[in-house]
Amino acid sequence: SQLPQTISHTHLLNTGDEECQGGKIEREGEKQFKTPFPMLILLTGYVGFANLPNQVHRKSVKKGFEFTLMVVGESGLGKSTLINSLFLTDLYPERYIPGAAEKIERTVQIEASTVEIEERGVKLRLTVVDTPGYGDAINSQDCFKTIIQYIDNQFERYLHDESGLNRRHIVDNRVHCCFYFISPFGHGLKPLDVEFMKAIHSKVNIVPVIAKADTLTLKERDRLKKRILDEIAEHGIRIYQLPDADSDEDEEFKEQTRILKASIPFSVIGSNQLIEVKGKKIRGRLYPWGVVEVENPEHNDFLKLRTMLVTHMQDLQEVTQDLHYENFRSERLKRPGRAVEEDMMDKDQILLQKEAEVKIMPCIMPFNLPNLSHGHWLNLPQGKHFDTSSTHSYKDALSC
Repeated sequence: SQLPQTISHTHLLNTGDEECQGGKIEREGEKQFKTPFPMLILLTGYVGFANLPNQVHRKSVKKGFEFTLMVVGESGLGKSTLINSLFLTDLYPERYIPGAAEKIERTVQIEASTVEIEERGVKLRLTVVDTPGYGDAINSQDCFKTIIQYIDNQFERYLHDESGLNRRHIVDNRVHCCFYFISPFGHGLKPLDVEFMKAIHSKVNIVPVIAKADTLTLKERDRLKKRILDEIAEHGIRIYQLPDADSDEDEEFKEQTRILKASIPFSVIGSNQLIEVKGKKIRGRLYPWGVVEVENPEHNDFLKLRTMLVTHMQDLQEVTQDLHYENFRSERLKRPGRAVEEDMMDKDQILLQKEAEVKIMPCIMPFNLPNLSHGHWLNLPQGKHFDTSSTHSYKDALSC
């Protein structure tokens, strides 16, 4: 009754003609060795903790990624065209465009479109939230309340799913990024732009975008960018800030980060048309004086905007999780159970109890009663009994 002998890895590697059958290794002219388990195929290559990122990578690729992008801006600024150009898809195949008369009394609507994108085996579940009707009405005072309510509802839904019993398959519909389109025909930000960005900058990552940049010259574009940045700083609006490159990053990535930061707000052009220029088909817009290329960095910041969105998509999700969602969660958890008013009442009750303890201490010192502040009954002179856990008893004690 001896334990079966095992074979080391080095011995297996040095064996000659072998056969593995049912946990036995046979070799001609030698004794049979029994192994407690069937033989496994030996792994080749490096095995160590350095392979942990590869495990996370495989798991993430298998699970897929989720990202929600919101686009907000007045009608006619090319929001839908830009989104189709960014992701090379048609999210609005049969979209109804209302007339001028319908826009007068039109309210803001929320339209969410979800599309599955796959690139080199990596799947992305992209949700684009459009806001038709924003800024179209004559009175746009409350036009962004619907948008704020939608953002809060997604936070609320995620908090509910996170607090439930089944937390394995939580769908993340929180808004991770908001492209806010600014009209190029003004002289900076409109009052509606300022009020809207101030209302949502604590709930979502704002990326300002100057629409229809082909209507501006290069000098006008630079002047408008500077004016918008000055007004954003003047009104205390917090837009999404690109993270600084680490010191161990390569110089190319550092230079890319510097260029992207200098390009905010991004001035973009969108087009779904293919135009043939010098024997090559490109996406752009054809004018009598020439062709404006969408993917030409000298013509607009479309490539920079797409680079920013793709390379910093994970950071946008982390900022949403660690900053905006945590702020919402902390405030939300205060509301249902213990409101701010209840906390103030509790503090007043504690102060009242402490004051009562100080008042009745001379009465009970001769009795040397311990545990005064732990909710015990006190035997006081003249047959009086007070419960230290009761506020009313403390009020009575003040008149002792």
